Amino acid sequence: MKAYFNSGDLVNKGLPTVQYIAEILNASPKYLSSILKLLTGHTAQQHIHEKLLEKAKEQLTTTELSVSEIAYKLVFEHPQSFSKLFKTKTGISPLEFRQSFQSN
Repeated sequence: MKAYFNSGDLVNKGLPTVQYIAEILNASPKYLSSILKLLTGHTAQQHIHEKLLEKAKEQLTTTELSVSEIAYKLVFEHPQSFSKLFKTKTGISPLEFRQSFQSN
């Protein structure tokens, strides 16, 4: 997943699916999620979201891009969807995250 997110694939192909990752690993999506859940406590989909949030945090702390620009760059059709996912996973909005990082 790291290679996928660091390449141009995110912009060119969109967010990787559990099916896509499973195919690369020669596993079924169900097996991949089960083994990841057993080993890490998170499903494959949760790992994808975590990687996406990692990239979002990186963009929020290292660029001057707006939250909307970052959302589009991370292949969200609607910035509101990005903000909702970010807040659900982190407890704060992307803008609040950026502001808290800048004040430290």
